[in-house]
Amino acid sequence: MPNERLRAVMAARGWTHADLAGVVEVDPKSVERWVNFGRTPRRSTALKAAETLGEDVHALWPQLRQARSARAVSPELVALYEQRADLPVSTFVNLLARARARIDVLVYGAVFLHEAYPRLNSMLRERAADGCSIRIAVGDADHINVRQRGQEERFGHGIESRCRLALMHYRPLATVPGIDIRTHGTTLYNSLYRADDEILVNAHIWGVNAYAAPVWHLRSTGSGGMFGTYADSFETVWNSARPVEG
Repeated sequence: MPNERLRAVMAARGWTHADLAGVVEVDPKSVERWVNFGRTPRRSTALKAAETLGEDVHALWPQLRQARSARAVSPELVALYEQRADLPVSTFVNLLARARARIDVLVYGAVFLHEAYPRLNSMLRERAADGCSIRIAVGDADHINVRQRGQEERFGHGIESRCRLALMHYRPLATVPGIDIRTHGTTLYNSLYRADDEILVNAHIWGVNAYAAPVWHLRSTGSGGMFGTYADSFETVWNSARPVEG
């Protein structure tokens, strides 16, 4: 997906691909790929480009905001992001699009996916047609735990509305072979986005909206670990969730 923030900053300040490339000492085609294809430059190059443009480097390339020493803590941890808002939607979409065997999504609403990527349902249909098993669990808008979450986040009935909107988005997939949609009323401590052996975990914090809470990207090492813990958590919720009819 294009880096629209970078495109807008360059346009507003009169920078061409060639101009910026000359200052940061890269090929103009590299800058073109940053803008048009959302490629992320090396950190040192990104810092120089951001300084040249007078912009925060993490505003231009949120992917660079991660705990660089995290691998020393756990070999499963690919990246750690301070808040979900730091991740472009393409991070979630590209993860799911890479799946070949399994996609599992556990959320209350997460309507930001459909809002920012209208082709989400089409992409999920394509993955299912290729043999990928897809399970999506969204919040039950009428459940007391969902209403309580809205009060804790000072979001009021908004969270219930977003659960209903999420179900409206996903319901057309309920009749697609290979795709199962369910609703759940669990106390949601984390939103989970799994694709095969990778998972994005949006940790939830009391009184904080999900977009402002941290996200960690895990990759299974085949030995259970954190990845296995979250995968088991999904299974527990899924087994208690209610199927959605198409």
